[in-house]
Amino acid sequence: MGRKRKSLVEKSPFKLRRRKLADGRMSLFLDRSVDGGHEYEFLQLYLLPETSSTAKRQNARTLRDAEEILQARTEALLNAKAQMELAGSGMGMLLSDWLQTCYDNHEKRGLRDMGSISNVKKALHMFRPDTRLSDIDRQFCLDMIDWFRNTYKHRLTGKPVSARTADTYCQTFRTMLNEAVREGLIDKNPWNRLETIEKIKKPESKREYLTIDEIRSMITTDCPNELVKRAYLFSCFTGLRISDIRNLKWGDVYTENGQTFVSVVMKKTTKPLYIPLSGQALKWMPEKGDSTFDDYVFGNLVNYGNVNENLKKWAEAAGIRKHISYHTSRHSFATMMLTLGADLYTVSKLLGHSSVKHTQIYARIIDRKKDEAVNLADSVF
Repeated sequence: MGRKRKSLVEKSPFKLRRRKLADGRMSLFLDRSVDGGHEYEFLQLYLLPETSSTAKRQNARTLRDAEEILQARTEALLNAKAQMELAGSGMGMLLSDWLQTCYDNHEKRGLRDMGSISNVKKALHMFRPDTRLSDIDRQFCLDMIDWFRNTYKHRLTGKPVSARTADTYCQTFRTMLNEAVREGLIDKNPWNRLETIEKIKKPESKREYLTIDEIRSMITTDCPNELVKRAYLFSCFTGLRISDIRNLKWGDVYTENGQTFVSVVMKKTTKPLYIPLSGQALKWMPEKGDSTFDDYVFGNLVNYGNVNENLKKWAEAAGIRKHISYHTSRHSFATMMLTLGADLYTVSKLLGHSSVKHTQIYARIIDRKKDEAVNLADSVF
């Protein structure tokens, strides 16, 4: 058994690496060379300074966990390549087989987009079930877009899908083609040859958020669940998603030169993020007490549905009539930072956005608020 694992690791394109953090711990991550560049997967596993026998034993367990993840990622990749070889050349591989390979790889990597891949696979089976990677060109992409716009109906509701859903399917399809390029199955991604006007335009989503005064009202109002109140307000002052709040451990919290930070690998993007905590954010963190590095900061946070139910009751008690969900806290953080004068680039980095363009929607919200404020004079004179 040990000999097989060694063989897999030797074949692996992944390397287990370490990065030293400011608090002295080592963050473990996988490094994969792809087309002259690198892809990183941060494992949320940390080695402690070996100042005691307990720390040494914990580090040994942590390394075993990391090596098991390395082996799983290697097996997934080798299995995918074996499937490609069985299918003949990559270009001759069925699109449905490639999408299934992507699904399996993403599942083993712990990514969250398996549902989107599955939906695209089922939809494209209805569109052209026998499509091979070699069949996908610019015209195929245009035909698929037209089919989503005018023909496709949701398999459960029987109704046409929204432009937002169709755009999500198309973006997932584009991502899967990019992965096929990286694996050498196709030379270029034909989706990239499309003009912007030819693609499905996703409507701008409404970002519900709390104003500063509304956050104050929430602070002074009792919530049916105190931990939900703490977690939500902590997110209002950090911008963290509920998935990252749930995964936040005391080992992710550290202090450097008098400033407290949290170090998180965002579950949605798998990117590392280092967020300085304000006094307000620290105020809403639970007490650490006797908790260890491996204990969760918001340990007993109830499930997502109950969180939103508690939020709804809490908001109503605070006199707020908006549709409040946990994600509203992230929107509230972004709009509050911009309202208080933070620049767009800094807010983008605090939110962990890959591009400032994802943050610009919040800037447009602030601009509309300014327009509304200026126009208030018209109701007076």
